[in-house]
Amino acid sequence: MSTITAIILARNEEQHIADCIKSIQCADEILVIDDGSTDRTVELAEGLGAKVIPHPLNNDWSQQRRFGISQASCDWILFIDSDERISPELNDEIRQAVQCREKKAYWLSRHNIFHHNSATHGSMRPDKVLRLMPTEGATVEGFVHETFISPFPQDSLKGKLFHYTYDNWTQYFNKFNKYTSAAAEKYHEQGKSCSFWKDIILRPHWAFFKIYILQKGFLDGKIGFILSLYHYMYTVTKYVKLYYLNKSNGIL
Repeated sequence: MSTITAIILARNEEQHIADCIKSIQCADEILVIDDGSTDRTVELAEGLGAKVIPHPLNNDWSQQRRFGISQASCDWILFIDSDERISPELNDEIRQAVQCREKKAYWLSRHNIFHHNSATHGSMRPDKVLRLMPTEGATVEGFVHETFISPFPQDSLKGKLFHYTYDNWTQYFNKFNKYTSAAAEKYHEQGKSCSFWKDIILRPHWAFFKIYILQKGFLDGKIGFILSLYHYMYTVTKYVKLYYLNKSNGIL
């Protein structure tokens, strides 16, 4: 029988970690890679049978996930974030998939949920994420938005992976600041240039048009416009930070 290790990255996730772990019914092993939590994350995770391994994130999500892979003891890897939940239907599909003789990497259908806000288009539209794969050859690359890599053929599962993106606007803006800083710092490390007119003036307008028009954010009404506008602001902020990182030799 094939076995599954679920890998969760966490830091101060006491609001989410218990529900996340409880939703994972298909795994034989659950690893929580903890980046120095100071709340009840570790206590709650261990109380539910997860193995908690301390390891610094250092603003590099890919290396943290690769560390998780190195600690896994099962045949298959399932990557899940603490703000995600696996539906019963998806649990069943995952069990069936890993018992097949053929090794494949599977895309999961992720449905985004913003607490107290109803939006299913634009930046909140359902997407697919490559999260289930054999441990053999599995790796992760990238920085803020990681790329999950497997040498095996790819397929898709139909069951829903629920993503509770934000509990409130304070959390939204905390992540907004963290992710724009991390993206700018990584771009700077890679030597990426930043054009004031192209990246700070023009690129954000395209970002808004893509989310609001092409990805039909307008169908979500007021919240669709707000989220599209904030995507514009996210793009501006990311490149403003990069612009001044480049001008100040890496000091943000």
